[in-house]
Amino acid sequence: MSCSQAMVFQALRAAVAYTDLWKMISSSAYESNTWALLVTVDHQYEKEQKEFTLRVTGDLHIGGVMLKLVEQIEVSQDWSDYALWWEQKKCWLLKTHWTLDKCGVQADAKLLFTPQHKMLRLRLPNMKTVRLKVSFSSVVFKAVSDICKILNIRRSEELSLLKQSEDILRKKKRKDKNVKEVVTEDILNLSNSPTSSGLSASPGLYSKTMTPTYDPISGTPASSTITWFSDSPLTEQNCSILAFSHPNCSPETLAEMYQPRTLADKAKLNAGWLDSSRSLMEQGILEDDQLLLRFKYYTFFDLNPKYDAVRINQIYEQARWAILLEEIDCTEEEMLIFAALQYHISKLSSSSETQDFTNESEVDEVEAALSNLEVTLEGGKSSNILEDITDIPKLADYLRLVRPRRLSMRTAKPYWFVFKDTSISYFKNKESGQGEPIEKLNLKGCEVVPDVNVAAKKFGIKLLIPVAAGMNEVYLRCDNENQYARWMAASVLASKGKTMADSSYHPEVHKILSFLKMKNWTMSPQTASDPESIDMKPECFVSLRYVKKYKSKQLAARILEAHQNVSQMPLVEAKLRFIQAWQSLPEFGLSYYIVRFKGSKKEDVLGVSYNRLIRIDIATGDPITTWRFSTMKQWNVNWEIRQVGIEFDQNVSVAFTCLSADCKIIHEHIGGYIFLSTRSKDHSESLDEELFHKLTGGQE
Repeated sequence: MSCSQAMVFQALRAAVAYTDLWKMISSSAYESNTWALLVTVDHQYEKEQKEFTLRVTGDLHIGGVMLKLVEQIEVSQDWSDYALWWEQKKCWLLKTHWTLDKCGVQADAKLLFTPQHKMLRLRLPNMKTVRLKVSFSSVVFKAVSDICKILNIRRSEELSLLKQSEDILRKKKRKDKNVKEVVTEDILNLSNSPTSSGLSASPGLYSKTMTPTYDPISGTPASSTITWFSDSPLTEQNCSILAFSHPNCSPETLAEMYQPRTLADKAKLNAGWLDSSRSLMEQGILEDDQLLLRFKYYTFFDLNPKYDAVRINQIYEQARWAILLEEIDCTEEEMLIFAALQYHISKLSSSSETQDFTNESEVDEVEAALSNLEVTLEGGKSSNILEDITDIPKLADYLRLVRPRRLSMRTAKPYWFVFKDTSISYFKNKESGQGEPIEKLNLKGCEVVPDVNVAAKKFGIKLLIPVAAGMNEVYLRCDNENQYARWMAASVLASKGKTMADSSYHPEVHKILSFLKMKNWTMSPQTASDPESIDMKPECFVSLRYVKKYKSKQLAARILEAHQNVSQMPLVEAKLRFIQAWQSLPEFGLSYYIVRFKGSKKEDVLGVSYNRLIRIDIATGDPITTWRFSTMKQWNVNWEIRQVGIEFDQNVSVAFTCLSADCKIIHEHIGGYIFLSTRSKDHSESLDEELFHKLTGGQE
């Protein structure tokens, strides 16, 4: 072999060796770019979860990971509802086009491949439990909307999901230990709901063009409507369960339920509201857990008996339980009215005529829709509109003024009062009414509390007027029902910044008079011996305080006396009257939170209502200051110190930390009411979900 040949052969050997080395380096480089990703598969048909290890790279997108996983599982089924859940971060990986690097997923991540729709038990306001499939990956706001479509409840934005606090559950468990009999809960199973496959609810059940119609008298779905329920889990029987009030519980059962005694106890009821901007899984809710579905916001918009049989009944039930468990205070006279209405509704609901869906004549849905449209368009007559524009409404009459004094008896002095716009002025007598008033009270932003006892002919109005030092307390005494209704209605409107020119003034007067009429019953000697009183079980219709105060026969007699004024009411009207009476209570719509205001050393209670915030003394329960939403300029959260800050007109600003709940809960409660105030009948029923999250999110 020549020298040149030897050199060529040596070069070839070197090239081959270099190629082999390059292949080895490239292979090892590729291996170093891939890493093992552990994924657990939550298979719905197998008891135990299985783990799979995938070799992935950081630039692989989430959809590719799921595709690789399904290929490795080798089980033929519909995987479309499955998604990846990141256990350590408590979040869903739903953006399938994002890469693992963009999501931040690394080799130490533990992923779960699980269905997005899972079974959940919901306890409704009527204390019935339904079991249905709910999206655990959608935000709670969207999940509640889907649930309400299944249950045929309109205006889902008024409801939310509540997880009972540990304190309430512990008290319940202690009481349950004393119960010897084991009660089996009756659960309504709606597991075949349309959302189980990730689809929206049946359009036949919840459609703008074919809205289910109800008999306005009995509240039952029209026979033509029943066929629309057939394709959904809400069948005729299930609709009956949700749309009708059922037999009342016994006093023993009532005694076992959690009853708030103080403002602090009432504040605990609001500690468990779920965050509407996050999913159920993100908030630690597991499959088959039990949550409460409740009306969170007490602004019942567009309540229509034709379409809202289920909704009206559930509002009625939530109001009924709030009265029975003393979550809201009422007088003895009012408690008897509520008891009489409950008794009447219970009688009508249990009658065979009401329960029969098919015995009513068929209602043509087009005619019903036209009838409803006619009622909606009637609104107010043109003459009333012209009257509102040209006239300046005014009330003028003799009333008695009472100012509370610490060291002496309160005395009621008669004065000539003039109510104009949103202010009340009073004078020594009618003749001096054209001059300067003794005092002028601006009612805008004040608290208006009824102080009425019809039996004792006491018709009073308590005004708590905001001043720099706190609240100025004034009592007005009226002579009769008509005078009281006019001045009370004007005061309520003035507190909201409205005058008597507003179209709601006359309906408000009528509502107050009808409520007073219900309270005004005559004593009947034969009522106590009435056969009805024997089978009534009056303890089921009043709170435990009155069960302990009166004997059963005494309660039955008084309830039957009150029942005389409501005995001719149809079922739905009776429920609506109950709701209206509930709305007329001074504490209606207040949700309580324990807070500490900036600069204060002691705890206070903050009451959140549909139109205002009230600072309340936690020891006495007296209101200290009221702030109206109409004067609110902005609100936000300092997430570092968990402090809510609110700015009002006239350079008024407040800041507080919430002690009884997460600050996000109270911030969402305030923002939710602002959002609901933007609703209008002119708009469609579709909601601006983006606006809701903008108002309630707090830019977290």
